Amino acid sequence: MSDDHNSRTPKDSHYARLRRAHRDRAQQKPGRHAPPAGPDAGDGIVRLYGLHTVRAALDNPKRRIKRLCITRNAATRLELTDVAALPFPVETVEPREIDRLLGPDAVHQGALLEAEPLKPAPLRDLDGAALVLVLDQVTDPHNVGAIMRSAVAFGVNALVTTARHSPAESGVLAKAASGALEHIDHLTVRNLAEALEELAQAGFQTIGLDSDGPKRLESTFEADRIALVLGAEGKGLRQKTRETVSALARLDVPGAIRSLNVSNAAAVSLYTACRHLKTISDTE
Repeated sequence: MSDDHNSRTPKDSHYARLRRAHRDRAQQKPGRHAPPAGPDAGDGIVRLYGLHTVRAALDNPKRRIKRLCITRNAATRLELTDVAALPFPVETVEPREIDRLLGPDAVHQGALLEAEPLKPAPLRDLDGAALVLVLDQVTDPHNVGAIMRSAVAFGVNALVTTARHSPAESGVLAKAASGALEHIDHLTVRNLAEALEELAQAGFQTIGLDSDGPKRLESTFEADRIALVLGAEGKGLRQKTRETVSALARLDVPGAIRSLNVSNAAAVSLYTACRHLKTISDTE
C-alpha cells in the first residue's frame, strides 16, 4: 500500500494550504486593529442598537456620535434619505456585519450607532423638578432601561443612581430603554444617603418603596415635590437608605405574590405619584 503523505502532489499541498488559511481566517479572533465583538466597543465608546434607540440618539443634540452602521432597509425605516449628509461616518452594511460586531443575541434591527456616553448631570440641576426617581443599587441594565422607559412616559424630571453598583450606559441598557435614555437627565451620586438629605432640603418628600412599609403609597404623599426611592431586586432598600428617607411606603397588591419586579414597581408607583401631583396642580 502506498504512503498517502508521500503520494501527495504539489497541487494537493497547495489546496491544503488554502483550506488551512481559510479555516484560520474564519476562526481568527478580532485583531488589534479590528473593533472588538460585543455590545460594548471599549475605549469609552458605547454601541447603541435598535431602531428606536438609534433614532432617539440621532435626534439628541447632546449625543456625540462617532459612527453609524446601517442596512438599507433600516435607513429607509428611519427615513434617512441621504446618509452621506450626516456629520459623522456612515457605513451601509449587511445585517450579518452588525451581527459580527454585536454578537448573536443583540436585536439590532439593522441599526448600530457608536457614540460617547452621555455625561451625568450633578444633583444640583433639579430646579423646577417635581418628580424624581432614585435607584438604590439596582444593577441589572435590563431593569434600569425598563425603568427609564417608564420614567420618561410618566414625565420624571431626573433619574438618580449611585456611581457604584449601578450599570454604566450600554447598548443593553439603551435597548431596554427604547430611546428613553436620550430623554431623561441621569444624575449619579457617590453617597446616596447624603443625596437623599440634599433632596429633602430642596423640598422633596423622599419615599422609599418597601413591601413591609407601614402605609400605602397613595396615602403617604404630603408634598408637591416627590422623590421615589426603589431598591435592588431581592435585597430591596439598604438599611442606611431606609433610615434616611422621609417615609417608607408599600404598594398594596391583592394577589398571592406580595412584591413586584423593580421595573414594574417603578411604573405603578410613578403612576400613583403622577395622580397625586396632578391633584395638587388642579387645586392651585
